[in-house]
Amino acid sequence: MSTLEILEGINQEDRSVPIAISRVIPAIEKAVDHIAVKMKCGGRLFYLGAGTSGRLGVVDASELPPTFGADPNWVVGLIAGGDTAIRTAVENAEDNPDGAFQDLADYKVGPKDVILGIAASGTTPYVVGGLKEARSRDISTVCIVCNENSPLADESDFPIEIVVGPEFITGSTRMKAGTAQKLVLNMISTSVMVKLGRVRGNKMVDMQLNNNKLVDRGTRMIMQETGVDENQAAALLKEHGSVRAAVDAFGGGLDLRR
Repeated sequence: MSTLEILEGINQEDRSVPIAISRVIPAIEKAVDHIAVKMKCGGRLFYLGAGTSGRLGVVDASELPPTFGADPNWVVGLIAGGDTAIRTAVENAEDNPDGAFQDLADYKVGPKDVILGIAASGTTPYVVGGLKEARSRDISTVCIVCNENSPLADESDFPIEIVVGPEFITGSTRMKAGTAQKLVLNMISTSVMVKLGRVRGNKMVDMQLNNNKLVDRGTRMIMQETGVDENQAAALLKEHGSVRAAVDAFGGGLDLRR
């Protein structure tokens, strides 16, 4: 195949992913609603995965504090083999069915929490074992898989089965399956944060102001919602430390849905 044919082939396969996800939105809805209820009651969400799936969970969890001002302990991503496995494959780590709960031990998980397993095949022992143990302890379980009727789905109270079909490179689940997992993780975590009140309208009013780009964005939000000039908006942001607090202080809780 020419380079163009390769690229067009990959793109053609990738187009099928959102369509596959659209078929399981009702299952995602049930999971989101359950997770939100648990977290409103003080529970936490834990992602379990190995390889690509584990890395995607770690990435999604790590984005929530800067985006939504979420406590880093609210959503935690765990990968078979530990943090080393984020960059380098750890031999046989995913084959240990007891590994996940060993990794969860420090977090003292309980019935308030939710464990979400991510595995393209739905057969990864690390993930299946983690959800099985969670259920035995009356902890809610969710999964994202790309096969139907998998062992992982059998251990899930809220299975999300996204059947994306064969990969462009046979067996390379970092491609369509990984894309599907990433999109669904985005949907779950974003929807949960919305339901927890971490946005107003579609604005990230609780984002961490940890670089100049985000400070500038926050300043523009305040200008838009209050009508003050740039200098005043920047001063409000500096004084109050967040867009939400600055706007509330200025206008007694202006509606940010515009």
